[in-house]
Amino acid sequence: MQTIDWIVLLGTLLFIVLYGAWKTKGSKNVKDYIRGGNDAHWWTIGLSVMATQASAITFLSAPGQAFHDGMGFVQFYFGVPIAMVVICMVFIPMYHKLNVYTAYEYLESRFDLKTRSLTAILFLVQRGLAAGITIFAPAIILSSVLGWDLVTLNIIIGILVIIYTVSGGTKAVNITQKQQMGIIFIGMLVAFFIIISYLPEGITFSKALDIAGASGKMEVLDFSFDFDNRYTFWSGIIGGTFLALSYFGTDQSQVQRYLTGKSIKESQLGLLFNGLLKVPMQFFILLVGVMVFVFYQFNASPLNFNPKGKEAILNTEYAEQYTELENKLAEIHSSKDAVIKGYLADQESGNKNQIQELNKKEKETREAAKALIKKADTTVETNDKDYVFIHFILNNLPRGLIGLLLAVILSAAMSSTASELNALASTTAIDLYKRNVAEEKSDQHYVSASKFFTLGWGILAIIVACFANLFDNLIQLVNIIGSIFYGNVLGIFLLAFFIKFVHSNATFVAALITQVIVIIGWYYDWMPYLWLNLFGCALVMTIAIIIQPFMGSKPKITA
Repeated sequence: MQTIDWIVLLGTLLFIVLYGAWKTKGSKNVKDYIRGGNDAHWWTIGLSVMATQASAITFLSAPGQAFHDGMGFVQFYFGVPIAMVVICMVFIPMYHKLNVYTAYEYLESRFDLKTRSLTAILFLVQRGLAAGITIFAPAIILSSVLGWDLVTLNIIIGILVIIYTVSGGTKAVNITQKQQMGIIFIGMLVAFFIIISYLPEGITFSKALDIAGASGKMEVLDFSFDFDNRYTFWSGIIGGTFLALSYFGTDQSQVQRYLTGKSIKESQLGLLFNGLLKVPMQFFILLVGVMVFVFYQFNASPLNFNPKGKEAILNTEYAEQYTELENKLAEIHSSKDAVIKGYLADQESGNKNQIQELNKKEKETREAAKALIKKADTTVETNDKDYVFIHFILNNLPRGLIGLLLAVILSAAMSSTASELNALASTTAIDLYKRNVAEEKSDQHYVSASKFFTLGWGILAIIVACFANLFDNLIQLVNIIGSIFYGNVLGIFLLAFFIKFVHSNATFVAALITQVIVIIGWYYDWMPYLWLNLFGCALVMTIAIIIQPFMGSKPKITA
């Protein structure tokens, strides 16, 4: 990185932190601190909702996912627009009618305190883990690629977020997220057009799409009923809808974003804006990854994009075998060049078959390299999907733009982490502390308590980040954690909204049983993780309905 990159990177991040802290300092009551004064417009809500979900993991993992597996991952988001409509019709009017600070307040009015507290705790467990991962994800990759100390990076990212989130609460999160999303959109658009400009002369965008299509990267829709396939149209529409309903409808990190709206209409418009833009945005991010793939059809690429992989094998007995694999990859790339040019000149099926055969050989070569790296050092992460895009940024973008794209990644990390810490603190302060420990205190006391809990959760997130390990793919890890808990939480809310004869005791017991079963199901891999959302939701509702006749609690319905 050059001096100009450091200036762009540090200048961007410091501006966001200082501006957010300055614009929102001095919240004097709980309404200002937790609900942002209820003065947010729909575009602020929409961008804030989007920024909360679009963490650094999205901008690191999604292009790498597309590089290796193509555009199919976009199906994961197909349920989002459906979920937005349901939430606008059911959840938002209910939350506004009851004038709640958190989603879980409603559950006490419908059931009782223990059900509210249990649901809040389920949220705190999964979101507390996710907050650590949203810090850890960019930190481990940047530390690996740039040689920065991992623990130091975790601490720096965490502290930057804590500063303005503690200072200004929800309003600070909303204000900074608008700036962060602006930086993210600009950075990704710039990266996309630079990739296109770097393609060889005569390779237009449409021809790049032809190359990607011939390589199987543009297969967006999969209508198969293969239950073992994680990403199909059906898993996206069904499992993705339930995940999105749970996340946007019951996760306080999202609910808190639209509870800040000036009115029900502003909140609904904000969510609909997110629903309309989310799938195209994810499609575009994946398309950037596909264009990176096309770029590397004409330019040399590393055998493994994680630089620690090659470092681990250099001075071992496997170094010579690794060099042979590198030479083999170079030969494959050389062969590809001629075949791709032939395909563009005359798109015959024979040329397409040759491209696919060469891609298969390349994949086998990369897998063989992973196996060698694992033999040399079992601690090195061989799955390099999360390193593809950052490798391209650091090795191909011009000076200044490297700093901008790194600012994109860190801004995304900060925006999602800020929302999570804000929601974790609000839930702890309102649902647990205020309701179970200190009910009769002043507004200023609860504001101070929320700030204290924000600091505490921020420190815990940094600790989780420092002790975390890379999983198969970071974007999947966050969604797996969510899927383990979200279905159960959504089922509790659906029981509250629609199944009026089910009472608190049945719901509470059903939720405990369901959570144990879902964790067991995930551990033994009963089904792809997306389906855990539907499974958990259906299970808690079914168990509650079955055991209700044996429970003695009376209904408590206020809505």
